[in-house]
Amino acid sequence: MNPEGDLEKLMARFPRSGKLEWIGIRERRRAPVASVVQVEAIAGYGLALDHYASKTNGKRQITLIQAEHLEAVAKILGKSEIRPDEVRRNLLVSGINLSALRDRQFRIGAVLLEGSGPCEPCSRMEEVLGVGGYNAMRGHGGITARILEGGTIEVGKSIEPNL
Repeated sequence: MNPEGDLEKLMARFPRSGKLEWIGIRERRRAPVASVVQVEAIAGYGLALDHYASKTNGKRQITLIQAEHLEAVAKILGKSEIRPDEVRRNLLVSGINLSALRDRQFRIGAVLLEGSGPCEPCSRMEEVLGVGGYNAMRGHGGITARILEGGTIEVGKSIEPNL
């Protein structure tokens, strides 16, 4: 028995596909997040019109957060809900564990992404979510990703590990 091979197999199995629930972009730093139903993902760059888009092929071309984590953060803060625009991420997904996609390739529709790391909260969470917002978001901030193959990302598309 090969324990490393078994772990690899387990890490490649997902119970179901995820779903893209929401898209948000910001044209400049500290600008409000605009909700859109589709956006162009540009390989090695980021999302069209998003201020985090980078010509340096950086790790943070796109940010993703799970809808299930927004529910957890709301409960921690004693709020009825946290909206995706409040946490300033680009994509809100449901039904798939984003942590399992770190360091892996995955697809949203035809767009190929690679999870590049955790998306840690920033000090803005305290401003936007209130006292304790930063700590409530710790461990629930989602992931960052690089865009390997571009195309249009649309709300409602499935999220699949690239096996």
